[in-house]
Amino acid sequence: MIESSTKLTLTGADPQNLAKLTDYQSKSIVSRTLIQDACGTLTVFSFDKGQALSAHTVPFNAFIQVLDGQAKITIGEKACLVNPGEIVFMPGGVPHEVKADQRVKMLLTMFKKQG
Repeated sequence: MIESSTKLTLTGADPQNLAKLTDYQSKSIVSRTLIQDACGTLTVFSFDKGQALSAHTVPFNAFIQVLDGQAKITIGEKACLVNPGEIVFMPGGVPHEVKADQRVKMLLTMFKKQG
């Protein structure tokens, strides 16, 4: 189950603790959009253990930065484990999926490709 939280209104010079912007919920994926505009989006996610986003493709380049826990991310044919403080690039147009073998919080940054 995917649940969305309310959108956060960010203001300049207002530090935020990313890991605290979304809570874990049993058997759910929770998201909170921080920024969404014509250039892209910035969204914080929390995945309960065992939750996943199945393989899909988007036309945007994206980065996932793990804030807590560990995510198994498959990009194309290559799977990797991403740990807290690590970031992984997902090129637009390439299938990818995210699995949480344990609880995980992550920041997703998507931006439109030029040209």
